[in-house]
Formats: sequence, C-alpha cells, structure tokens
Amino acid sequence: MILEMKVPSPGESISEVEIANWLVQTGDYVEKDQEIAEVDSDKATLALPAEASGVIELLVEPGTTVAVGQVVAKIDTSAAAPAGGAKPAAAAPASAPAAAPAAAPAAAPNPMPVSYATGTPSPAAAKVLAEKGMDPASVVGTGRDGRITKQDAVDAKVSMGTPGAGTAVRGEKRQRMSALRRKLAQRLVTVKNETAMLTTFNEVDMQPIFDLRKKYKEAFQAKHGVGLGFMSFFTLATVRALQQFPAVASMIDGEDTVTFDTLDISVAVSGPKGLMVPVVRNADQLGFAGVEQAIKDLATKVRDGKITLDEMTGGVFTITNGGVFGSMLSTPIINPPQSAILGMHNIVERPVVKDGQIVIRPIMYVAMSYDHRIIDGKESVGTLVSIKEALENPVEHLMGGDPEKALGLR
Repeated sequence: MILEMKVPSPGESISEVEIANWLVQTGDYVEKDQEIAEVDSDKATLALPAEASGVIELLVEPGTTVAVGQVVAKIDTSAAAPAGGAKPAAAAPASAPAAAPAAAPAAAPNPMPVSYATGTPSPAAAKVLAEKGMDPASVVGTGRDGRITKQDAVDAKVSMGTPGAGTAVRGEKRQRMSALRRKLAQRLVTVKNETAMLTTFNEVDMQPIFDLRKKYKEAFQAKHGVGLGFMSFFTLATVRALQQFPAVASMIDGEDTVTFDTLDISVAVSGPKGLMVPVVRNADQLGFAGVEQAIKDLATKVRDGKITLDEMTGGVFTITNGGVFGSMLSTPIINPPQSAILGMHNIVERPVVKDGQIVIRPIMYVAMSYDHRIIDGKESVGTLVSIKEALENPVEHLMGGDPEKALGLR
C-alpha cells in the first residue's frame, strides 16, 4: 500500500510552508512517527513525522515552498523492515541465477564528476557556460544539491561585476533565506513603515539585584532547580509597570484599541533558526521561581527546535536582552502587533553620584521603544521609570519587603 504524506496545517492563516531539510533519503526505511523533515512556516520551524512505517520516496527538493495539503512524499507500507537497519535492496528476479562477482570495469574518461557537488554544472550546462565565457562559480545552481542545470546556464547573463573566462573569481556563497527569516524581514519593514516608533532611555543601578542574587542564588537553585537570573526581576518589574500604565500593553486593531485581561510577556530568545519570541503566560500570576522556570523551558524548546506556534503567540509586551551579546545601547524594534518593547543591555561598572559622592556601580542602560500612535510620552517614560524603580529597590517593590518569602525559600 502506498501512503501519501501531505503537509499538515501548522496553524491558522498559514497556507504554505517550506521544506527546509529532509532528514531521510529516498529508499530509506522509516518508522511511524519518525521525524523525516524540518518544515519552515513564517512563524516557526516544525518537524514532519512519518505517518506510517515503510520505504519512503521524496517528491520535492529541499527549499521548495509547498501548499498546505500538498503531497511531498510517499511511503510504501508493504515493505518489510530491513535487517540491521540497512536500506532495503531491490530483489532480483526469481529466475535469475546467482552470478559470480565481475571485475570492475575500467573507468571511462569523463570530464565531469559523477556526483555533482554544490555549484558544479551538468555537462550540458558546462557547454553553455563555456560558450558564454562564464565561470560556473558566478552562477547559482537550482538543481539537486545546488548543481547547475542547463536552464541555469541558459538564464545566466554576463554583467558588470560578473567574471568571464580568464578573470579571477571572487568567492561567493548564496543561500535562500528561510521562510521564518523572510517573514521576519517583512514584519520588521512593516513596523518601521506603519508605526510611529520612538524610544525612551534610562539607566539602572543593578547593585541591589547583584546583592540579592549573591545572597540567595544557591538556596534558590537548591529549592527550585533553576537559577535566579536577571530575567525574573525584569519580567516582574515590567508586570508592575504595565499594571500602572495599561495602555502600554494594548494594541491597535484598525480604529480600535484592544486591551487584555492577563499579562502574557514575550521574551526574545536566540535560536538556531534566528530570533524567536516565545511567551511567558500569565506572568502577572507568577513568582520568581515560576518566571525563571517558564523562561528556561521556552528557551530550551527554541534551541531544540521544539517550540510551537501557540507558545509564540499572544504576548502583549516584549523583553529582549542584547546585553548577552555585549550591546551597550540600542533601539529595539517593536514586535507587532504589540505596541512596546523593553531592551536590556550589558552591565558595566561606571562612576555615578550617590548622596553627593562619586561611587562605582554596575550600571545597565535600558531602552523602551513604543508606538506613539497609542502610547503617549507620559505613559512611555512613566513605564520605564517604574521599571527602573522596581529594579533599584526590588525588596520593596517586587518582594513585599520579604525576599525569602518572595523567592519561595520559606
């Protein structure tokens, strides 16, 4: 029986996806539920599992954009599993006698490699390029494994900056952007063009948080099995500020303003496929341990490619930390359809004035970009000042005066 593998719908409003990478080859025996491909949508990378066990035949090339519901592979479910995990070999006809091993034939002269590597032209393509006086390195191949087809050679044109025969070739590598990266690029340009984005800045003395982490981090780790990082302080400080200035957590929908009952906070995480923004659900109902555990779980899923669409949608405000890469200051770009984003940066010891004295303190510059169409200056500045106040006095503003209770240590 031949089973047709169709592309499932990864979520609402998604009509097409890209086969980013096949994890198996035609002729392989696959087990039911085995991951056979990585599929890129415009929101996330998902795994495509085999629907049955059998020998698989791949119907589309990696990098191909296909419609949801399109057949991309076939599985012969009648094929038996090979012994030792080897690929099943085609059976010889019953009437064919066993033949003695034949001597290997002498290799025939062949100007082209038998196996085409990326950027290698087929014989027909090589002939066309030679007639044009073009170097194959200047042509992008669209064939299997990146080889240059005859049509690629026919379509190729010599232009300024394109080396001809006898010209030194400058190395170049061209790679199609993933569906996720293409969608991200589109969304970022949309944000710049369609929002009235401004950024407000401030600085935070991180010494109080340093002191709390130094005092309680070991007990916190032992009790909850997760580290006491900076993100829980920033997340809870953000929750407090959004409760004071709810307009910052609202969104524009046409001519309407939309507000929400809960505060789901998006946290930017860098993964193998690029920057993703999973959501900490009901952050306003979580404590320090709950926030740290939620962020750890989401970050692990992003880096393992296991994050789901549901876990990346619904946030009302985003926190991004460029400081982990050494950024001193930046203007973070809004994560649509949200209206604001908080940017964290690196922590540097700087001279500051405290009570009339110059002292050295660990200082972080923070920035909040916001959509001025819906958020006024008073609300934007007030939100960032509220976050600063909470971070510089976390015991009073985030812990109710009792750090051990707030950290779940008693």
